[in-house]
Amino acid sequence: MKITRMHGAGGKIMQDLIKNIILKNLEITSVNGGIGLESLDDSATIPIGDKEIVFTVDGHTVKPIFFPGGDIGRLAVSGTVNDLAVMGAKPLALSLSLIIPEGFNLEDLEKIIKSINETTKEAEVAIITGDTKVSDGVDDVIISTAGVGIVDRGKAIRDCGVKEGDAIIVSGNIGEHGLAILLSREGFDFETDIKSDVAPINKLIEKVLSEGIQINAMKDPTRGGLADALNEMAEKSNIGITIFEDKLPISEEVQSLCDILGLDPLTIANEGKVVMAVKKEDAERCLEILKEHPLGKNAEIIGYATKEHKGVVMETIVGRRIVDMPIGDPIPRVC
Repeated sequence: MKITRMHGAGGKIMQDLIKNIILKNLEITSVNGGIGLESLDDSATIPIGDKEIVFTVDGHTVKPIFFPGGDIGRLAVSGTVNDLAVMGAKPLALSLSLIIPEGFNLEDLEKIIKSINETTKEAEVAIITGDTKVSDGVDDVIISTAGVGIVDRGKAIRDCGVKEGDAIIVSGNIGEHGLAILLSREGFDFETDIKSDVAPINKLIEKVLSEGIQINAMKDPTRGGLADALNEMAEKSNIGITIFEDKLPISEEVQSLCDILGLDPLTIANEGKVVMAVKKEDAERCLEILKEHPLGKNAEIIGYATKEHKGVVMETIVGRRIVDMPIGDPIPRVC
């Protein structure tokens, strides 16, 4: 058996690779009793005194490297910042590692670095260390970023903390990033205004937390989309999640293109969204706060957590549909 692109596309195939090959051959440890590799959360933590250092790493091989709404530089910063933010942490600093193909255009490299700089300003984080390599063995630039943040000890938000009765909230329209990549890569002759949603969402999450909203679990629905994120949250929390089809924030343009291309918007990657499991009593206030922010203007309460079933179930106009964890993201190399 050989590695295929589906092994890096989120979903069940990637999960199996991580559990059966990678984790199986690593000694699983944590540091000072923090959240470790075995948790497979968006970040790990290292408790120090009354704080916890939150640490994450991300690699980016998106194709094309420039796409409607963003580029690989903005994607690298946003993806790493968001992995810290959904743990409830304040992102502080990033590393930046570049693998540049021999013959790469210097003007394009400068555009990417400027985009990285603009996005770090937006997120209010700093690039404090890095590495640069040039290789004749890659076909396009590859960026790897690691990030550190900080949270009060014991206050990190896990993706396994969903509780019965929690409202499930998504911060905006889904499916835009993956479709923007697909349309740009394949050159489909569609007249469309679809752009990637790629953005750092740490300020959006900080606003919700600063208002005292009780968030029991969070995740950013990247590879594998909302379906993958919800299934992970449900499985790790040992609970079921019911969502409502008519509450899903999907633009008419995204839905129409998915219908034409035979894609399910629930399984398509997002790069500027967060899924929250919020205490029921705080749900409406949380929604109000999200909608006050430009990145949360299309936020919706899409369902609730329940012990009546396991997994994810969607209520539709024709009945119930099981929302399985996807085999993989239907659009490879989106991040």
